[in-house]
Amino acid sequence: MGASRIIASLLAVALAAAAMVLLAACGEEEHTHVNEGEPIELGEVSYNIALTRFLNPEDPEDAEYLEGQPEPQPAEQYLGVFMTIENHGDVTEELPDTFEVSDTTGATYEALESESTFALPLGGEIAAGDEIPAPDTTAANGPIKGAMVVFLVPNAATENRPLELEIPSSSGDGTVELDI
Repeated sequence: MGASRIIASLLAVALAAAAMVLLAACGEEEHTHVNEGEPIELGEVSYNIALTRFLNPEDPEDAEYLEGQPEPQPAEQYLGVFMTIENHGDVTEELPDTFEVSDTTGATYEALESESTFALPLGGEIAAGDEIPAPDTTAANGPIKGAMVVFLVPNAATENRPLELEIPSSSGDGTVELDI
């Protein structure tokens, strides 16, 4: 076999491999993964998880975070994920109407609706150039300086770490490994 035939065969194989990679990527959304404290960019919107912690309904500060939530069952506890969000784009963007936390067993827990003044408005909007929490709001001036998403998780979830926050987005979903 001549050198030109070998080169032609190698080129054909390389082109076929490149085409398979491109076809495999078609229709797949981008998925970004970061650790808590690192901003995650999903399209023009940046999410930064400032703090994650379990909330105690008996603590006066935490009671404000849990406003309107029922007492958890003995084998459950509330998990608060506090974040800031910035829209770097030129158009209003929709916020996710839900978030999920998952543990290492694959169990998932959906965000709860919240009446707290610290709560992130699930399914709300963020205008171009705006941030959440907005300046001069309770959440922006609170001890954590972030909007909260609250979850009810079983106590066993504390043993199945790391927990991960899934952020859905039309530009590709993201995952944040929570530092808890």
